[in-house]
Amino acid sequence: MSIPQMKLATPVAPPTPSVLQNPAVARFSLSGKTAIVTGGAGGLGSEAARALLEHGVLKVALFDTNVTLGQHVALGLKGRFPHADVLFKLLDVTDSDAVNAAVHEVAEEFEKIDILLAFAGIVECEHALEMTVQAWQRVLDVNLTGSFLCAQAVARKMIPQNTGGSIILVASISGYAANFPQPHVNYNISKAGVLMMCKHLAAEWGRYGITVNSISPGYMDTVLNEGDGLDEFKKIWLARTPLGRMGGRDELNGAVVLLCSDAARFITGSDIKIDGE
Repeated sequence: MSIPQMKLATPVAPPTPSVLQNPAVARFSLSGKTAIVTGGAGGLGSEAARALLEHGVLKVALFDTNVTLGQHVALGLKGRFPHADVLFKLLDVTDSDAVNAAVHEVAEEFEKIDILLAFAGIVECEHALEMTVQAWQRVLDVNLTGSFLCAQAVARKMIPQNTGGSIILVASISGYAANFPQPHVNYNISKAGVLMMCKHLAAEWGRYGITVNSISPGYMDTVLNEGDGLDEFKKIWLARTPLGRMGGRDELNGAVVLLCSDAARFITGSDIKIDGE
């Protein structure tokens, strides 16, 4: 059986540094770029979309399963950045046909895709002894398979553009170590898979000028970590975190902007932990 092999990139010289009036600003500028943010209606995804717009992104598409919240977020971003084109699309990232169709529509409307932020994800806490195969599969389908389907669809559009691109996957500290005391083996496995997927896609797609990196949030102040039932858990989380607090919803934005900018054009296959440890 013939086994396909990964092809090597053609050696080229490093790109010429930008020479603008303010090189410090230009280094992290995303001026004129376009982006897709999955999970864009959520707290972390919407904050990341805002950061992209603040740094010059002109067109952003938010993908999410929550129509009401997604449209509200898109409207709010449009009001804050009236010069930008912000749109919302209802999308289940586990539906490969729907993913390909949505990415194609955005590529046609925006004329190009420069950035993908894959924030779509879910978590379910259940003891391994009682976990059903449906619960196991549901989390892996969204967090791991969904991230792959979106990255694949976007890469297929980036390659013929011949301009490269930035793909940022959202992993987690749960991909490095088992969480305590909450039980969610399916979530941890899904995020460990994202970490390896990042490295592999970076190896395959580097020859096209596409960088693939990931960020690994710790315990963040989002809806996934809200609820009275988590109060005792939070005491343990904070006691085990040197900074002694949860992360704010905007505290992933610095890494996101870095990885999308020229400052990170030689960074690929890497993960940045943002966990207060």
